[in-house]
This record gives sequence, structure tokens and C-alpha cells, in this order.
Amino acid sequence: MARDKRKRLSGLRAAAVGLFAAALALPVYATEEAGKTFDAPGATLYYEVRGGGPGVPLFLANGGPGFDHLYLHAGDVWDRIAESRPVIFWDQRGNGRSGALKSGQSCTLADQVADLEALRAHLGFEKIDLLGHSWGGYLAMAYAARHPERIAHLVILDSAAPRWQDTRFLFEDVFPETVERQQALAYDVTLGDQEAITADMREYMSMLFVSPEKRDAFLALAPSFAYSQSINLALNADLARFDLNPELPHFHFPTLVGTGRYDFNVAPVIAYRIHKAIPGSRFVVFEWSGHLPFAEEPEVFRRGLEDFLAGK
Repeated sequence: MARDKRKRLSGLRAAAVGLFAAALALPVYATEEAGKTFDAPGATLYYEVRGGGPGVPLFLANGGPGFDHLYLHAGDVWDRIAESRPVIFWDQRGNGRSGALKSGQSCTLADQVADLEALRAHLGFEKIDLLGHSWGGYLAMAYAARHPERIAHLVILDSAAPRWQDTRFLFEDVFPETVERQQALAYDVTLGDQEAITADMREYMSMLFVSPEKRDAFLALAPSFAYSQSINLALNADLARFDLNPELPHFHFPTLVGTGRYDFNVAPVIAYRIHKAIPGSRFVVFEWSGHLPFAEEPEVFRRGLEDFLAGK
């Protein structure tokens, strides 16, 4: 859900889908890593497999574009789900612990879809459950359209619109004072001033939550998140070419579409329209959540997700 700063400040928020707004200082990772890397065609990818058990593996496509997966670790919901099935995280190409992109190396929607398919094949899973959050929801829809035979269950959570430019944002309507503070930082952010970038990021993330306590806990983790502005810009440019709306009526696997009732980053109406376009899909609203229901309502989220994956 990171976004193109210039478009956001001009009121065009189509690039804002995914997780965050501007660059953070690069994080210092622990020397002992839980995951591994492998060479996919065109990129080196970092991934982690948590847990195990007999359940179909659950792949988690994080938001961005341009962020690593670390923000998903806010809370223990995925570790609890991993008690009965493998849960797979990965850093999308060029992000986090995945290999940095070389000069001229492409980073398109097609590349992202191919990377996920390469990871699935590398791990040897015939079928997967796939959950995409924010920009990751768009990626999950694109992957499902390209490889429907690989999908056991699809979960689309607080996702961008199937046509990237149609995504609706409510920040200015709900947080006008916060947006004004961001606009005051805009010039320094554009110049690359790190203090301004960090301040802008905190303002942005403060608008993603309902609970002040959950917001503050999340903000305390923020310095560990990695972000690549170049990847964000490259993918925003590429995504403008696509419209996934014609693909959605062809989804015939079980699909859950969810949104936080108070998601101001992607208006809940987007999730509802995605649900209406996918035959037989299930629609769920997390009544006390913003953009990250798995962090704000972890127990409600976990029970609902596990019930859906179990066919209940």
C-alpha cells in the first residue's frame, strides 16, 4: 500500500494501495534469519515457512508495493494459524532480504506473479491457500487469474481495486489535520530529508487503525520495516496498464473478501464490489478494524479465516 508521494500530495491517491507511504531508514536485521533464499527466474527471493501440519499451505502476499513482509508479524495470529498448516511469507523481488534488483532488471506485475509461482514450485506444493493484503490483494487476484488450478482458497483482504486507479481513499475526509501535516512535510520528503520521511511515515501509519493502543504498538515496530521507493514507482507505472475486473467472474474456487469497517486507506466499498464480482464469494467486515484486521481483531480474524479455510 505504499504510494507515489507526488500523486498522493496532488490528491491522486491511486498509488496509495498497500501498506505505507514513504521510505523508512533501512532496518537492521537480526544476524540469525528464520528463512531461506532461492533463485527464481530473474530474482533471488527470501521466504519463511512457519509451522506445519496437515492443512493446505497458506501463502501471505504482503502490501506495498515496495515493502517487505515484516509488518505482517504484528501480533501472533499467523503463528497460531501455523499450528495446523504451513504459513509462508516472502519478500517480493527487490524488497527486504530478497536480492536487490540490478540496473535494468524488471519489476512488473508479471514478474511478481511469476515469482510467486516459482516459490510455490520450489516448495513443492500442488495447491495453495493464498491471502493477499492491500497491494498483496491485487497480486493475489492477478496470480489466481493466471494460475487458477493452483488455488484451493483465495482470501482478499483490504485490497486495492481490480483496476488500480479505481481504488478509493478516505484520509482527507476523516483525517484532514493529519493530511495537512503531511502536506507541510512534502517538500522536504521530496528532497529526501530522512527526518521528514520518518515523520511523514508516522503520520500515515497513524491513520490505519481504530485502536490507539494497537496503533501505538504498531508504530513501535515501524523502524524494522523496509521500503523501496524505486520498486513502488516501477510497479505503480506497470499496474496502470491492467484491469482485473473481467477476470473475477471466472473465479470458481472458494473466495473470502474482507475489509476493516474503518479502513480509510482502501474504502470498504472496494472490497464489497470485489465480492459482488466473484461468484459465490463470502464477504466479511471486521467491525473494529482499520486497514489491518489481523492486528486489530486477531481472534475474530483468526477464527473467521480458519473456519473459511476449513470449509465451514
